[in-house]
Amino acid sequence: MDPLRRGYLSALSANILWGVFPLYFRALRPAGAVEVLAHRIVWSLVTVALMLAVVWRWRPLGALLRDGRRLAGISVAALLIAVNWGVYIYAVDTERVIEASLGYFVNPLFVILLGVLVLRERLRPSQWVALGVGAFAVVVLSIDYGRLPWIALTLAASFGCYGLIKKRLGLPAAEGLFLESAVLTLPGLAYLTWLTAHHTSTFGTVSGWHTVMLALSGLLTAAPLLLFAEAANRVPLSGLGILQYLTPTMQLLLGVVVFAEPLPPGRLAGFVIVWCALAIFTWDAIRTTRRTRAAQRDEAAAVGKTAAAPAP
Repeated sequence: MDPLRRGYLSALSANILWGVFPLYFRALRPAGAVEVLAHRIVWSLVTVALMLAVVWRWRPLGALLRDGRRLAGISVAALLIAVNWGVYIYAVDTERVIEASLGYFVNPLFVILLGVLVLRERLRPSQWVALGVGAFAVVVLSIDYGRLPWIALTLAASFGCYGLIKKRLGLPAAEGLFLESAVLTLPGLAYLTWLTAHHTSTFGTVSGWHTVMLALSGLLTAAPLLLFAEAANRVPLSGLGILQYLTPTMQLLLGVVVFAEPLPPGRLAGFVIVWCALAIFTWDAIRTTRRTRAAQRDEAAAVGKTAAAPAP
């Protein structure tokens, strides 16, 4: 298969898997959000450890474990992804899938804001417009909800900061997930042990299928991350950026159609404003990418003409 086509297929598969997460986590009831989170952490460690064992990629882990600065960064990234996973599972469990989908629509705009505040990047005028429109959408949604859409904002902020730290660390997908899960596994195991001691654990007590699904939450976590890492090496950034909207779109549709969550006119208006902000952001990204490529082609052509010119 052509490498580019394989990259797009991997990206599409990853986003579809993320998109059906609400169906999976809703099926894990009566397990509570914290119990599901703990299982997800523990089984992620087990799953990725088996993957690394198969391909025998333990040596890079030794170098990472001796790097105190990177270990500190991995620990912070682990806490951020734990917050993201936990809030998302809580949103699904409490029938707030639509608000959770909003968080991933808002995430690209939050990443732009991080670029300004943390990386001191200078924004283009259209990016400022996208941020302004996104901020207005949050105001509209806050009025409709009667509160800040804290689930959406927490998901956007935690995943945006997680992505920033991961970018700076530059870790491979599997090794990074293994170390992040390892940081979180001890408290996760402690909580699961506490549930078992108090006879409130659902693992092995609800049904065989429920137990298998809890154990498979690790594979469900690792698979899309590894697929996305594969895609990131093959697909242009603009292509990845557009495909990332598939996940929250699927989740929004699940919230409305499958879970029958309310989407009153005011809330729908807020989503439409967010989509307008994303349209501006996407248009700017595509235009900038095209201009950059055109400039690179022109530069390459100029260099080629210079090289071909006869010596004086």
